[in-house]
Order: sequence, then C-alpha cells, then structure tokens
Amino acid sequence: MIRAAIIGLGTWGQHLVRCAEGAKHIRFTAAATRTPAKAADFAASRGLRMLESYEAALADPEIDAVVLATPHTQHTDQIVAAAAAGKPVFTEKPLGVNAADARRAAEACAKAGVTLAVGYNWRFQPALQRIKALVEDGTLGRILHMEGNFCGPSAYRFPKGHWRHDRNEGPAGGMTGRGVHVVDAMLSLAGPIEQATAQSFRLVQDFGMDDTTSMLFRFRSGATGYLGTLIATAETWRLQVFGSNGWAEVGDVEHLPTWQLRLCLIDRNDIGKKQRPQVITFEDTSTERAELDHFAEAVQAKRPLALPDGDGVHNVAVLEAIMASIASGGPVKVS
Repeated sequence: MIRAAIIGLGTWGQHLVRCAEGAKHIRFTAAATRTPAKAADFAASRGLRMLESYEAALADPEIDAVVLATPHTQHTDQIVAAAAAGKPVFTEKPLGVNAADARRAAEACAKAGVTLAVGYNWRFQPALQRIKALVEDGTLGRILHMEGNFCGPSAYRFPKGHWRHDRNEGPAGGMTGRGVHVVDAMLSLAGPIEQATAQSFRLVQDFGMDDTTSMLFRFRSGATGYLGTLIATAETWRLQVFGSNGWAEVGDVEHLPTWQLRLCLIDRNDIGKKQRPQVITFEDTSTERAELDHFAEAVQAKRPLALPDGDGVHNVAVLEAIMASIASGGPVKVS
C-alpha cells in the first residue's frame, strides 16, 4: 500500500482524498496546504496528518508519494523537487503551462527514476476505452474527424482575485481547467496534433480569464478536430469521433460519473439507410480512484508513466500552440 500525501486541500484535493477511500494500492495519510485552518476539519475527519509545508512532505520517510492538487503554475517546480527527493509524484493536469516546463518536469523524473503521472482521469472511463478498442480493431474505420466541447459556469464560481481568474494560471480561457481533458482524449485516440488554430475572448465579465475559446486541429495522421470550451454557460461536455465506418459519441452534463456510449455504424449492404445509434452502458467506476490506483501500481513496480516524449508533455505543447494562435490570429505548428 502506497502512503501518499495530498498537496493542496481545496475542493479537488478533498475530492481526490474521498475517491481514494477503498482504493487497493494507495491511501492518503498526510496533507499540506497553503491555508491549513480551512482544511483542518476535513483532514481530521479523514485521519490525515497536517504537515507544515510541501518540503516537509518530501522529507518525510513515512510518505511514499505525493499527489499535487495545486495551482497550475506551481506544478513544474513541485515535480522537479519531488524528483530530487526521490518521491514519486502524481500531478493534476496540466503538467505545466508551457512545453519547456512540462518537458523539464518529465525529464527530471525520468532522470531520477521516479514515477510521474498526470491526472487525466477520462482515460479511465470504460466508454473511452471502448472507443479506443473500436478504433484499434478497425470497427470505426479510419478516424476522419473529432468534435469536442467542455463547458460550464466556471467564470461565475470564483470571486475577482481568485487564482482561477489569473490569466497566467489559466491561459486560453477554459483550456487549462477543462479543454485539456478533451485534448488528452483526442490524443489517446488519434495520436499527436500537428497544427492548432484558435480564437479566445472575454465576453461576459470585466475581469478574469477569457470565457469563450474555440480551436481547430490538424493531426499528424491527417484527421481534423474541433474543440470549444466556454466557462460562462451551463454545464455540458461532448466528444464525438467520426470514422470511415461510423461514429461514436459520449457526452452529458456530469462528466465524473460513468459515461454511456452511443455507437452508429454504416450498413454496407444498405448505405442509404439511416441507422439509429446503439446505446452501450458500463458498470459504474470511479475514474479518480482508478487513476490513483494505476499510479500506485506503477510506483510499486518502479514503472514510468508520463515521459518526456509522451502525451502529457505534448498536451502542453498543444496548449502553447493554442495560445500562440490566439495571439497571432493564424494557424501554429505544434512543437
């Protein structure tokens, strides 16, 4: 059993602690946060030792790994520090806010031989895993195009001055909080993105991040993609994958529960027939518990997860290209 410290006990940090209860390979035993008084009752209710700092967690011999639920711009330096201390580290997305920092973090862990994982919990959704299988076995045919969105009222949830309104913490509007999940799902299905074209605006409030952001992608495979993320509207999310034999779609209002999958395939014997989609359901699963257990199993096996040339770093390179495209108004190659 991996004994982990949660770093950051805000809403999401507390959610991860709750989700890990009942996990097979990991349990949270300690915590460090910027405002201990706000989290004291929660920590006591979960039996967490409150530590005075992140550095104290890294130095504690009774902590086997650290889990970061901290602001985005802190991730890289915290990961590098964990690598120097020999502590495996799971970080919430993104790995960094620019590609150089993300690569530096991944390289530090690779050089130190410690496991690094990035919190893209969508990959543990049975429906997305089924779509990937349908791509790999040829059922969907060649991927031609993907469309996604991930939207909600995030801009209204936090007051002026909150870090989630900081443009350095959340470049490209809802991309760092929401859109990167869709990008990661697309990468898992279609491989690397070659080019991004983006636009982003703040249309609702007179402070904070942009609330309306949209992107066009070109994948190295030749496939195309679209992604929209709005943070001043009602909750919705969707990912639809179009193949040469049909399409598969997931989407709803809540994104954390177990998804359903809609699958619609061409009838090659009657091309003109308009097929009704098949609805496929799956056994309930906690994707957060699954990703934390996956990380813990890798730690126990001393197996790497996020690598310098992997999707976690490439996702940040895509985000960087999106920001460059917003600034230039034109398409940008992903480095």
